[in-house]
Amino acid sequence: MEPRSLFQDLMLLLLRLVFGGAMLGAHGLRKMKRALSGDEIKFGDPIGIGPELSLYLAAFAEGVCAILIILGLFTRLSTIPLIITMCVIVFVVHLKDPFSDMELPLLYLAGFLTILAFGAGRYSFDTYRKKPW
Repeated sequence: MEPRSLFQDLMLLLLRLVFGGAMLGAHGLRKMKRALSGDEIKFGDPIGIGPELSLYLAAFAEGVCAILIILGLFTRLSTIPLIITMCVIVFVVHLKDPFSDMELPLLYLAGFLTILAFGAGRYSFDTYRKKPW
């Protein structure tokens, strides 16, 4: 396998920053705040595990995992909860809805699948850890 070019590594960094940053800023921080607020939890339960656990898992994926992706730390492993979350949103929550309702989660899904496939790139903490996760 050929080594990646500088351009490819920069594009992987950009991909991580955009998808991880957008997920964290638009969804993760809000869900983490809700999960930690101590208020009564009112959240969807699309797969029947209860609203509390659903919120905690979504907050973990969209908050903690997004931060790890931005940093490029345990990157491939961190994409898995986000991929699962996006699949639930697309194929359970919005399956019968218009395409416009599932467009954004599909875009996130494509981005996180790409990061899973290609890894974090050279400009990441994973590179310094010498582990391909």
